[in-house]
Amino acid sequence: MAALLGILLLFAVSVAGIVIGSNAIAKNNSAAMLVAGIVMLVAGIVLLPTSFVLCGGLKVLKPQEALVLTLFGKYVGTLKEDGFYFVNPFCTSVNPAAKTKLSQSGDVGVPASTSLMTLANNATSRNVEIGSNKISLKIMTLNNNKQKINDCLGNPIEIGIAVTWKVVDTAKAVFNVDNYKEFLSLQCDSALRDIVRIYPYDVAPNVDTTGDGIADEGSLRGSSEIVAGKIRDEIQKRVAEAGIEVVEARITYLAYAPEIAAVMLQRQQASAIIDARKMIVDGAVGMVEMALDRLSENHTVELDEERKAAMVSNLLVVLCGNRDAQPVVNSGSLY
Repeated sequence: MAALLGILLLFAVSVAGIVIGSNAIAKNNSAAMLVAGIVMLVAGIVLLPTSFVLCGGLKVLKPQEALVLTLFGKYVGTLKEDGFYFVNPFCTSVNPAAKTKLSQSGDVGVPASTSLMTLANNATSRNVEIGSNKISLKIMTLNNNKQKINDCLGNPIEIGIAVTWKVVDTAKAVFNVDNYKEFLSLQCDSALRDIVRIYPYDVAPNVDTTGDGIADEGSLRGSSEIVAGKIRDEIQKRVAEAGIEVVEARITYLAYAPEIAAVMLQRQQASAIIDARKMIVDGAVGMVEMALDRLSENHTVELDEERKAAMVSNLLVVLCGNRDAQPVVNSGSLY
């Protein structure tokens, strides 16, 4: 604020010098007044552009914003605290990713055909600074496009992730990589491919997903929390040099690729039918055993082995059939 008041005072002095000097030269009362007028006019002309140059050193930062400054190509520091600052007016702010727009929070995509008036209106309504080199320190979410990847069994699947991240070291983000946003997006794609290739889509026998040499039940569908944790760790390992911290990674979309989706659905349906039939048969056998034991214990009827086999066959047909049984009543003798 002191620098702002000084610049305003310098501007006022320069304007006053130009006005008073011009009046003194115009009146031309004496040689002394003429020299004084020329001096004041020249001083005002010199100080006026100087005041405008000094205005370039005034910087305003909002909460969770940073400004990386360089002076004639040399890194001089970073402003991270919110407030009103005055820096060397010849310092320039650096942010190679300022114009990079990704499908994430904090970025506003603007079509190339959008007019300047529309762009200004959008910037005003969305509180976006046009041409600003400020780096956001807020937590942002990157929603990468869905990818088609083969799982460990070779089945093509489509998977998408949402990565929550933030910049923790502005100098590394600006100087260690060319564009930290594009770098993060590419590393997310690469890490996702490396992790997905370890797991099957669904639980599969004889598959080791932990690397301990023992088959386990890990899968993309059933172990989403574990898979997400591994994806997050892999991305963090790759982007640490860019000054980025990955807070969380979550799977947002998971499905078989369209070319095998119908076949895999039939496979799942067949597996479900087999499991259901197995349960029905187990229950039916148990009921038949219980019926025979009860008849034998209560001496309700004495059946030889042939009649027991016929009874077992009839009961299994009734209990395991898909349709209601049509009973046949025997009104004759047992034999």
